[in-house]
Amino acid sequence: MYKSNDMKLSQFRFELPEELIAQFPSSYRDEARLLVLHRKTGEIEHKTLPDLVNYFNDQDLFVFNDTKVFPARLWGHKEKTNALIEVFLLRELNHRTRYWDVLVDPARKIRIGNKITFDDDPAIVAEVIDNTTSRGRTFRFLTDYDNEEFVPKLYALGSAPLPKYIKRPMEPETLAEYEQVFHDMPVREMDFERYQTIFADKIGAVAAPAAGLHFSKQLLKRMEIHGIETTCLTSHVSLGIFKDIEVEDLTKNKMESEQIILSEQMVNAVNKAHENMRHVCAVGTEVMRAMEHVVGASGLMKPYDGWTNKFIFPPYRFTSANTFFVNFYMPMSSQLLMVAAFAGYEETMNAYREAIKEGYHFGDYGDAMLIVD
Repeated sequence: MYKSNDMKLSQFRFELPEELIAQFPSSYRDEARLLVLHRKTGEIEHKTLPDLVNYFNDQDLFVFNDTKVFPARLWGHKEKTNALIEVFLLRELNHRTRYWDVLVDPARKIRIGNKITFDDDPAIVAEVIDNTTSRGRTFRFLTDYDNEEFVPKLYALGSAPLPKYIKRPMEPETLAEYEQVFHDMPVREMDFERYQTIFADKIGAVAAPAAGLHFSKQLLKRMEIHGIETTCLTSHVSLGIFKDIEVEDLTKNKMESEQIILSEQMVNAVNKAHENMRHVCAVGTEVMRAMEHVVGASGLMKPYDGWTNKFIFPPYRFTSANTFFVNFYMPMSSQLLMVAAFAGYEETMNAYREAIKEGYHFGDYGDAMLIVD
Protein backbone atom coordinates (compact mmCIF):
# COMPACT_ATOMS: atom_id res chain seq x y z
CA MET A 1 0.00 0.00 0.00
CA TYR A 2 1.34 3.43 -1.00
CA LYS A 3 0.92 6.45 1.19
CA SER A 4 -1.00 9.31 -0.42
CA ASN A 5 1.96 11.64 -0.07
CA ASP A 6 4.33 9.17 -1.72
CA MET A 7 2.62 8.60 -5.08
CA LYS A 8 4.79 7.22 -7.88
CA LEU A 9 4.19 6.99 -11.61
CA SER A 10 4.32 3.19 -11.62
CA GLN A 11 1.19 3.10 -9.45
CA PHE A 12 -0.77 4.23 -12.50
CA ARG A 13 0.35 1.41 -14.77
CA PHE A 14 -2.34 -1.04 -15.82
CA GLU A 15 -2.92 -3.48 -18.65
CA LEU A 16 -5.23 -2.00 -21.26
CA PRO A 17 -6.36 -4.45 -23.95
CA GLU A 18 -5.68 -2.91 -27.35
CA GLU A 19 -9.20 -3.71 -28.54
CA LEU A 20 -10.59 -1.33 -25.89
CA ILE A 21 -8.81 1.71 -27.37
CA ALA A 22 -11.49 3.36 -29.50
CA GLN A 23 -10.42 3.81 -33.12
CA PHE A 24 -13.64 5.53 -34.23
CA PRO A 25 -16.26 7.55 -32.36
CA SER A 26 -19.74 6.24 -31.71
CA SER A 27 -22.12 6.88 -34.59
CA TYR A 28 -23.75 9.70 -32.60
CA ARG A 29 -22.03 11.94 -30.04
CA ASP A 30 -24.33 11.24 -27.10
CA GLU A 31 -24.68 7.46 -27.32
CA ALA A 32 -21.45 6.55 -25.51
CA ARG A 33 -21.55 4.58 -22.29
CA LEU A 34 -21.24 6.43 -18.98
CA LEU A 35 -19.65 5.04 -15.83
CA VAL A 36 -20.73 7.01 -12.76
CA LEU A 37 -18.33 6.94 -9.81
CA HIS A 38 -19.46 8.14 -6.37
CA ARG A 39 -16.16 9.19 -4.87
CA LYS A 40 -17.27 9.21 -1.23
CA THR A 41 -18.52 5.62 -1.26
CA GLY A 42 -16.73 4.13 -4.26
CA GLU A 43 -20.08 3.00 -5.69
CA ILE A 44 -20.10 2.50 -9.45
CA GLU A 45 -23.12 2.73 -11.76
CA HIS A 46 -23.29 1.83 -15.45
CA LYS A 47 -25.34 4.29 -17.48
CA THR A 48 -25.44 5.97 -20.89
CA LEU A 49 -24.90 9.64 -21.79
CA PRO A 50 -28.59 10.67 -21.71
CA ASP A 51 -28.66 9.61 -18.01
CA LEU A 52 -26.21 12.41 -17.22
CA VAL A 53 -28.95 14.95 -16.49
CA ASN A 54 -30.33 12.81 -13.66
CA TYR A 55 -27.31 13.63 -11.49
CA PHE A 56 -27.81 17.40 -11.63
CA ASN A 57 -30.40 19.93 -10.54
CA ASP A 58 -31.69 23.36 -11.47
CA GLN A 59 -28.93 26.02 -11.61
CA ASP A 60 -26.09 23.49 -11.51
CA LEU A 61 -23.31 24.55 -13.88
CA PHE A 62 -21.26 22.77 -16.56
CA VAL A 63 -17.99 24.35 -17.69
CA PHE A 64 -16.86 23.48 -21.24
CA ASN A 65 -13.76 24.25 -23.28
CA ASP A 66 -14.45 26.24 -26.47
CA THR A 67 -11.03 25.78 -28.05
CA LYS A 68 -11.04 24.79 -31.70
CA VAL A 69 -8.74 22.12 -33.11
CA PHE A 70 -6.92 22.99 -36.32
CA PRO A 71 -5.87 20.35 -38.90
CA ALA A 72 -2.34 20.06 -37.60
CA ARG A 73 -1.07 16.84 -39.20
CA LEU A 74 0.43 17.20 -42.68
CA TRP A 75 2.37 14.85 -44.94
CA GLY A 76 5.10 16.13 -47.24
CA HIS A 77 8.21 15.00 -49.08
CA LYS A 78 11.79 16.01 -48.49
CA GLU A 79 13.15 17.82 -51.51
CA LYS A 80 15.67 15.83 -53.60
CA THR A 81 15.28 12.48 -51.74
CA ASN A 82 11.44 12.49 -51.83
CA ALA A 83 11.37 10.86 -48.37
CA LEU A 84 7.91 10.91 -46.79
CA ILE A 85 7.83 13.27 -43.79
CA GLU A 86 5.11 13.81 -41.21
CA VAL A 87 4.79 17.46 -40.20
CA PHE A 88 2.80 18.28 -37.08
CA LEU A 89 1.99 21.98 -36.72
CA LEU A 90 2.23 23.20 -33.14
CA ARG A 91 1.84 26.98 -33.28
CA GLU A 92 2.32 29.99 -35.51
CA LEU A 93 5.29 32.02 -34.31
CA ASN A 94 5.10 34.98 -36.69
CA HIS A 95 2.21 35.61 -39.05
CA ARG A 96 4.07 38.06 -41.26
CA THR A 97 7.17 35.91 -41.83
CA ARG A 98 5.18 32.61 -41.74
CA TYR A 99 7.37 31.05 -39.08
CA TRP A 100 5.86 27.97 -37.39
CA ASP A 101 6.87 25.72 -34.54
CA VAL A 102 6.46 22.09 -35.71
CA LEU A 103 7.35 18.48 -35.00
CA VAL A 104 8.74 16.26 -37.75
CA ASP A 105 8.98 12.50 -38.13
CA PRO A 106 11.40 10.90 -38.91
CA ALA A 107 13.38 13.74 -37.36
CA ARG A 108 16.80 12.32 -38.21
CA LYS A 109 16.19 13.10 -41.88
CA ILE A 110 15.30 16.76 -41.39
CA ARG A 111 18.09 19.30 -40.88
CA ILE A 112 18.47 23.05 -41.11
CA GLY A 113 18.30 24.14 -44.72
CA ASN A 114 16.17 21.20 -45.88
CA LYS A 115 12.95 21.91 -47.76
CA ILE A 116 9.68 19.99 -47.72
CA THR A 117 7.07 20.05 -50.48
CA PHE A 118 3.40 19.08 -50.35
CA ASP A 119 1.79 17.19 -53.21
CA ASP A 120 -1.67 18.68 -52.68
CA ASP A 121 -0.37 22.24 -53.04
CA PRO A 122 3.00 22.73 -54.79
CA ALA A 123 2.68 26.46 -54.11
CA ILE A 124 3.64 25.86 -50.46
CA VAL A 125 7.20 24.88 -49.52
CA ALA A 126 8.55 24.57 -45.97
CA GLU A 127 12.16 25.46 -45.19
CA VAL A 128 13.82 24.31 -41.95
CA ILE A 129 15.51 27.26 -40.25
CA ASP A 130 16.14 25.96 -36.72
CA ASN A 131 16.11 22.92 -34.41
CA THR A 132 14.14 23.31 -31.18
CA THR A 133 13.97 19.82 -29.62
CA SER A 134 14.83 16.31 -30.75
CA ARG A 135 11.78 16.29 -33.04
CA GLY A 136 11.03 19.98 -32.98
CA ARG A 137 11.86 22.35 -35.82
CA THR A 138 11.14 25.92 -36.82
CA PHE A 139 9.76 26.18 -40.35
CA ARG A 140 9.54 29.17 -42.64
CA PHE A 141 6.84 28.62 -45.24
CA LEU A 142 7.66 29.93 -48.71
CA THR A 143 4.66 30.75 -50.90
CA ASP A 144 3.17 33.35 -53.18
CA TYR A 145 -0.08 33.31 -51.21
CA ASP A 146 -0.70 36.55 -49.33
CA ASN A 147 -0.97 36.49 -45.54
CA GLU A 148 -4.76 36.24 -45.55
CA GLU A 149 -4.78 33.30 -47.95
CA PHE A 150 -1.85 31.36 -46.54
CA VAL A 151 -3.14 29.88 -43.28
CA PRO A 152 -6.42 28.56 -44.82
CA LYS A 153 -4.38 27.05 -47.64
CA LEU A 154 -2.01 25.47 -45.10
CA TYR A 155 -4.89 24.04 -43.08
CA ALA A 156 -6.38 22.61 -46.28
CA LEU A 157 -3.32 20.34 -46.48
CA GLY A 158 -3.87 18.96 -42.98
CA SER A 159 -5.91 16.27 -41.34
CA ALA A 160 -7.41 15.97 -37.86
CA PRO A 161 -4.57 15.57 -35.33
CA LEU A 162 -5.68 12.26 -33.87
CA PRO A 163 -3.54 10.80 -31.08
CA LYS A 164 -0.96 8.15 -32.00
CA TYR A 165 -2.90 5.39 -30.26
CA ILE A 166 -5.59 5.67 -32.94
CA LYS A 167 -4.19 3.27 -35.52
CA ARG A 168 -6.80 2.82 -38.21
CA PRO A 169 -7.18 -0.30 -40.35
CA MET A 170 -6.74 1.22 -43.80
CA GLU A 171 -8.15 -1.57 -45.98
CA PRO A 172 -10.78 -0.06 -48.31
CA GLU A 173 -13.46 -2.58 -47.31
CA THR A 174 -12.94 -1.86 -43.59
CA LEU A 175 -13.11 1.89 -44.09
CA ALA A 176 -16.21 1.45 -46.24
CA GLU A 177 -17.96 -0.35 -43.36
CA TYR A 178 -17.22 2.55 -41.00
CA GLU A 179 -18.30 5.12 -43.58
CA GLN A 180 -21.70 3.42 -43.73
CA VAL A 181 -22.00 3.83 -39.96
CA PHE A 182 -21.34 7.55 -40.42
CA HIS A 183 -23.98 7.91 -43.13
CA ASP A 184 -21.56 7.42 -46.06
CA MET A 185 -19.31 10.23 -44.82
CA PRO A 186 -15.64 9.66 -45.76
CA VAL A 187 -13.52 8.86 -42.70
CA ARG A 188 -11.34 11.97 -43.14
CA GLU A 189 -14.43 14.21 -43.17
CA MET A 190 -15.88 12.32 -40.21
CA ASP A 191 -12.73 13.08 -38.20
CA PHE A 192 -12.90 16.77 -39.10
CA GLU A 193 -16.44 16.87 -37.72
CA ARG A 194 -16.22 14.49 -34.76
CA TYR A 195 -12.74 15.41 -33.49
CA GLN A 196 -14.18 18.82 -32.66
CA THR A 197 -16.69 19.78 -29.99
CA ILE A 198 -19.90 21.58 -30.87
CA PHE A 199 -18.64 24.46 -28.67
CA ALA A 200 -15.46 24.91 -30.76
CA ASP A 201 -14.98 28.63 -31.39
CA LYS A 202 -11.44 29.86 -30.72
CA ILE A 203 -8.87 28.14 -32.92
CA GLY A 204 -5.60 27.10 -31.30
CA ALA A 205 -5.67 23.47 -30.11
CA VAL A 206 -3.61 20.61 -31.54
CA ALA A 207 -5.67 17.99 -29.70
CA ALA A 208 -9.37 17.86 -28.93
CA PRO A 209 -10.77 18.51 -25.45
CA ALA A 210 -12.03 14.95 -25.63
CA ALA A 211 -14.57 14.91 -22.79
CA GLY A 212 -16.53 17.63 -24.59
CA LEU A 213 -16.85 15.49 -27.73
CA HIS A 214 -19.76 13.59 -26.13
CA PHE A 215 -22.11 16.56 -25.99
CA SER A 216 -24.68 16.94 -28.78
CA LYS A 217 -27.23 19.68 -29.38
CA GLN A 218 -29.91 17.24 -28.27
CA LEU A 219 -28.14 16.50 -24.96
CA LEU A 220 -27.57 20.21 -24.32
CA LYS A 221 -31.29 20.84 -24.92
CA ARG A 222 -32.18 18.16 -22.37
CA MET A 223 -29.80 19.82 -19.91
CA GLU A 224 -31.39 23.21 -20.57
CA ILE A 225 -34.89 21.83 -19.99
CA HIS A 226 -33.59 20.31 -16.74
CA GLY A 227 -32.41 23.78 -15.64
CA ILE A 228 -28.70 23.04 -15.95
CA GLU A 229 -26.61 26.07 -16.90
CA THR A 230 -23.47 26.11 -19.07
CA THR A 231 -20.45 28.33 -19.64
CA CYS A 232 -17.14 28.08 -21.49
CA LEU A 233 -13.49 28.87 -20.91
CA THR A 234 -10.68 28.50 -23.45
CA SER A 235 -7.76 26.15 -22.98
CA HIS A 236 -5.74 25.58 -26.14
CA VAL A 237 -4.81 21.93 -25.74
CA SER A 238 -1.17 21.14 -26.56
CA LEU A 239 0.56 17.85 -27.31
CA GLY A 240 1.73 17.88 -23.71
CA ILE A 241 -1.37 15.89 -22.74
CA PHE A 242 -0.08 12.96 -24.83
CA LYS A 243 3.55 13.30 -23.75
CA ASP A 244 4.81 10.41 -21.65
CA ILE A 245 5.71 11.20 -18.06
CA GLU A 246 9.36 10.17 -17.82
CA VAL A 247 10.02 10.45 -14.07
CA GLU A 248 8.93 8.03 -11.36
CA ASP A 249 8.95 10.85 -8.80
CA LEU A 250 5.87 12.84 -9.82
CA THR A 251 7.05 15.96 -8.00
CA LYS A 252 9.77 16.30 -10.65
CA ASN A 253 7.49 16.18 -13.70
CA LYS A 254 7.15 19.31 -15.83
CA MET A 255 4.04 19.97 -17.93
CA GLU A 256 4.08 21.90 -21.19
CA SER A 257 2.45 25.33 -20.97
CA GLU A 258 -0.98 25.89 -22.47
CA GLN A 259 -2.73 29.17 -23.14
CA ILE A 260 -5.91 29.64 -21.12
CA ILE A 261 -8.55 32.36 -21.17
CA LEU A 262 -11.18 32.68 -18.45
CA SER A 263 -13.57 35.54 -19.19
CA GLU A 264 -15.33 37.71 -16.63
CA GLN A 265 -18.67 36.21 -17.69
CA MET A 266 -17.40 32.64 -17.20
CA VAL A 267 -15.78 33.42 -13.84
CA ASN A 268 -18.92 35.15 -12.58
CA ALA A 269 -21.03 32.12 -13.52
CA VAL A 270 -18.76 29.77 -11.55
CA ASN A 271 -18.54 32.07 -8.54
CA LYS A 272 -22.33 32.47 -8.50
CA ALA A 273 -22.80 28.69 -8.61
CA HIS A 274 -20.47 28.28 -5.63
CA GLU A 275 -22.22 31.02 -3.68
CA ASN A 276 -25.56 29.29 -4.30
CA MET A 277 -24.13 25.90 -3.24
CA ARG A 278 -24.72 24.40 -6.70
CA HIS A 279 -22.76 21.69 -8.46
CA VAL A 280 -19.96 22.92 -10.73
CA CYS A 281 -18.96 20.25 -13.26
CA ALA A 282 -15.63 20.58 -15.05
CA VAL A 283 -15.87 18.91 -18.47
CA GLY A 284 -12.41 17.53 -19.18
CA THR A 285 -9.01 17.75 -17.56
CA GLU A 286 -8.09 20.93 -19.48
CA VAL A 287 -11.06 22.75 -17.95
CA MET A 288 -10.19 21.54 -14.46
CA ARG A 289 -6.54 22.55 -14.80
CA ALA A 290 -7.44 26.02 -16.09
CA MET A 291 -9.87 26.67 -13.24
CA GLU A 292 -7.48 25.35 -10.61
CA HIS A 293 -4.77 27.63 -11.99
CA VAL A 294 -6.77 30.76 -11.16
CA VAL A 295 -8.95 29.74 -8.21
CA GLY A 296 -8.17 31.19 -4.81
CA ALA A 297 -8.22 29.43 -1.45
CA SER A 298 -11.80 30.64 -0.98
CA GLY A 299 -12.91 28.87 -4.15
CA LEU A 300 -13.56 32.14 -6.00
CA MET A 301 -11.94 32.92 -9.35
CA LYS A 302 -10.82 36.01 -11.23
CA PRO A 303 -10.64 36.53 -15.01
CA TYR A 304 -7.35 35.45 -16.56
CA ASP A 305 -5.65 35.47 -19.96
CA GLY A 306 -2.26 33.78 -19.92
CA TRP A 307 -0.52 30.42 -19.65
CA THR A 308 -0.50 27.48 -17.28
CA ASN A 309 1.78 24.50 -16.81
CA LYS A 310 -0.01 23.29 -13.68
CA PHE A 311 0.48 19.58 -13.04
CA ILE A 312 -2.14 17.99 -10.78
CA PHE A 313 -1.57 14.61 -9.15
CA PRO A 314 -2.52 13.01 -5.81
CA PRO A 315 -2.78 14.30 -3.17
CA TYR A 316 -4.45 17.54 -4.23
CA ARG A 317 -7.34 19.60 -2.84
CA PHE A 318 -9.74 20.88 -5.50
CA THR A 319 -11.71 24.06 -4.89
CA SER A 320 -12.96 25.10 -8.36
CA ALA A 321 -15.32 22.21 -9.23
CA ASN A 322 -17.12 19.53 -7.22
CA THR A 323 -18.04 17.17 -10.06
CA PHE A 324 -15.90 15.98 -12.95
CA PHE A 325 -16.84 14.66 -16.39
CA VAL A 326 -13.98 12.86 -18.15
CA ASN A 327 -13.03 10.18 -20.65
CA PHE A 328 -11.10 7.00 -19.87
CA TYR A 329 -7.41 7.77 -20.21
CA MET A 330 -4.23 5.91 -21.06
CA PRO A 331 -2.07 4.24 -18.38
CA MET A 332 0.36 6.59 -16.59
CA SER A 333 -1.05 9.67 -18.36
CA SER A 334 -1.29 13.12 -16.81
CA GLN A 335 -5.08 13.00 -17.28
CA LEU A 336 -5.36 9.77 -15.29
CA LEU A 337 -3.31 11.29 -12.48
CA MET A 338 -5.66 14.27 -12.30
CA VAL A 339 -8.71 11.99 -12.18
CA ALA A 340 -7.12 10.04 -9.32
CA ALA A 341 -6.38 13.28 -7.51
CA PHE A 342 -10.08 14.21 -7.71
CA ALA A 343 -11.74 10.84 -7.11
CA GLY A 344 -9.13 9.15 -4.95
CA TYR A 345 -6.44 6.70 -6.06
CA GLU A 346 -8.10 3.46 -4.94
CA GLU A 347 -11.52 4.56 -6.17
CA THR A 348 -10.14 5.54 -9.60
CA MET A 349 -8.11 2.40 -10.17
CA ASN A 350 -11.02 0.24 -9.07
CA ALA A 351 -13.30 2.11 -11.50
CA TYR A 352 -10.78 1.53 -14.30
CA ARG A 353 -10.61 -2.18 -13.50
CA GLU A 354 -14.40 -2.29 -13.64
CA ALA A 355 -14.44 -0.37 -16.93
CA ILE A 356 -12.01 -2.83 -18.52
CA LYS A 357 -14.00 -5.78 -17.21
CA GLU A 358 -17.21 -4.30 -18.67
CA GLY A 359 -15.63 -3.47 -22.03
CA TYR A 360 -15.70 0.34 -21.89
CA HIS A 361 -13.72 2.06 -24.62
CA PHE A 362 -10.73 4.25 -23.78
CA GLY A 363 -9.15 7.30 -25.41
CA ASP A 364 -10.40 10.41 -27.17
CA TYR A 365 -13.10 8.52 -29.08
CA GLY A 366 -13.99 6.33 -26.10
CA ASP A 367 -16.65 6.25 -23.40
CA ALA A 368 -17.11 8.64 -20.48
CA MET A 369 -16.99 8.77 -16.70
CA LEU A 370 -18.85 11.09 -14.33
CA ILE A 371 -17.40 11.58 -10.85
CA VAL A 372 -19.83 12.83 -8.23
CA ASP A 373 -19.83 12.96 -4.45
